[in-house]
Formats: sequence, structure tokens, C-alpha cells
Amino acid sequence: MSQHVRGVVARAKGEPVRVETVVVPDPGPGEAVVKVQACGVCHTDLHYRDGGIGDDFPFLLGHEAAGVVEQVGPGVTEVAPGDFVILNWRAVCGRCRACRRGRPQYCFDTHNAKRRMTLTDGTELSPALGIGAFAEKTLVAAGQCTKVDPAASPAAAGLLGCGVMAGIGAAINTGGVGRGDTVAVIGCGGVGDAAVVGARLAGAARVIAVDIDDRKLETARSLGATHTVNSRGTDPVEAIRGLTGGFGADVVIEAVGRPETYEQAFYARDLAGTVVLVGVPTPQMRLELPLADIFGRGGALKSSWYGDCLPSRDFPMLVDLYLQGRLDLDAFVSETIALDEVEDAFGRMREGDVLRSVVML
Repeated sequence: MSQHVRGVVARAKGEPVRVETVVVPDPGPGEAVVKVQACGVCHTDLHYRDGGIGDDFPFLLGHEAAGVVEQVGPGVTEVAPGDFVILNWRAVCGRCRACRRGRPQYCFDTHNAKRRMTLTDGTELSPALGIGAFAEKTLVAAGQCTKVDPAASPAAAGLLGCGVMAGIGAAINTGGVGRGDTVAVIGCGGVGDAAVVGARLAGAARVIAVDIDDRKLETARSLGATHTVNSRGTDPVEAIRGLTGGFGADVVIEAVGRPETYEQAFYARDLAGTVVLVGVPTPQMRLELPLADIFGRGGALKSSWYGDCLPSRDFPMLVDLYLQGRLDLDAFVSETIALDEVEDAFGRMREGDVLRSVVML
């Protein structure tokens, strides 16, 4: 029998979100209903609200979440009712060319629930990233549920569902940061700060945080940055070179998603160094670099999508590090809020006042 729950819905481009009644159907084959306990307010949700990702309004927002499986549909074996899970938007198919080559973290056919959640008048909702977790309960593909240790705080664990995983993965999985490396991170929001944490976890000797906001730089330092650069008044390329003997960083992680900052990242790396783009650009952005410079500098230019993570591998490992006191996920939780405070949280996020607001349900 379907259930009626409260959820945060974006009705039209740029309009304030509002809490509405959402109809959650029983799970079909390969699906699960999850009782959401916590969901982070991510920039991606704001992009959905502002029409930057698609126009399939109305959207049921929220995707960076943890909760407890309540029901499962026919054929589900990976999770069971009562399991504490982190929701993910990379439910690997196991059949595409990437999966068959042993690279499921690049799965080209990730899947979502087939049944649709609706408004009470029958209007179908488009769940953000196939999840829609700004709701008391949500319907997802069972493969979007990753079982982790229930001792973890839902507010902290849920952040691995998107932003924190994206940043940590950009450093460890995509950037391949190794012991003794020098890493620069441009953009110190939630994802950038997670990249700082990931670089330190991987053994980087020096982590240089770059931003235009001294508050963000101080937070980055508290999370492990060894040096900070305010690029509002300082050339970040020259500053990074000055801190690396004139050579540049081994890995530069761009967590802004703008052509200007990507160019800074490109020129701030050492010869044969690596640039990782994890900041999300808009469709109209264009980048122009001399091809001779790309050829002459060697190295690698990489994009990091979801931190190149494999949830079944990475989420339990990172939760274990959190429970061991080796990964401070709680530091990313700036505030906890109610479901009807999401619109206000978007404003605080735009102003750079929070790392993460987390909705508690």
C-alpha cells in the first residue's frame, strides 16, 4: 500500500521550494523504500531548483542521505528491512562495458527505481539524482542502498552519499595522491575541504588550500591543509609555485568548476603532474588553453565524477575510518535543520556560511 509522506519539492525553475505531500508506492522488483534519517543540503539540489540540471519539474530534492530500509521488493538480496544504509546515485548494473572490464566505478548504465513517486494529484516527481531524499521516506533502486555500520551518525554518514565522497575520491581515487605528494585544492567548499581530507588520508606531505574567503581557508586548515592562499589578492599559481620550490604541485584539484580556476589549476601543477576537475561547470562554460602547453607539460588532466567511487567498496571503508576516529565527518556538519528550512539553507550555502546543513527527519 502506498504511503503519504512530507517532502521538499521544486515546482518550477527558480521558485522557492516547499514541503508537500508525496505519495511513495510500494517497492517493485529490485526496489526498496528507505526511511530517511538525515539528508545533506548539496549544491546539486540548488542546481536542480534553478534549472541547471534539467527541466523535468517538479523535482523531489535531496540525495545526500542515510536511513533505514523499511521495505524491499521482489528479488532484492543486497539489503533487508532494518539495514542502515547510505544512499548512492551509482547503482552499478554489472553488465555494461565498464562493469565487464572490471571498472564498475565507471558504470555507464546505473539504475534508479522504475516506479514513480507522485504528488497527491498524481503528478509524477523527478527525484534528484534518482533519490529524492528530502522526504520522510523515499523509493530507490535497491542497488542505491549501501549497507554500513549502524553505529555511525546518520548526519555524518549521509554526507558520503555525495559531496564528501566526491572530494575524498577526487584525491584518492582520481588524483592518485600518494605518500609525500604536494597537493593544491582550489575552492574550499564542502567538496574542496573533503579533497583536503582525502589528500591527508592518502599521505600527502603538503596540502595547499586556495579560496577567496578567509573563513573557508581557516576551515580548510582545521581539516588538514598545511598552507592557505587567498586568491582574491594573490596569484594562486605563483603562490603554489612559491610553496613548492618553483615547480608546482603534484596534484591540483579544482573544486570550483569555472574556466578561470581550471586554468589556474593547469598552470599550478608540476611537469607531469595531475589536474583533477571535481567542480561542476555549467553547460555554457568553455575552456581555452594553448595546445602546445597541454602537450609540453605532460601529466594528466582528469575529471572526477562522484570521486570515481564504488559505493560498495568506499562507503563501508570510510565509515570504519570515521568510527575509528581517523576521519572527522562530524566536522562537515555545520548545522542540523528541519525539512521546512531547506530554502533558507540554500541562502546560507550561497553566502558560504556553512559547509553542510543537514536535514534531520
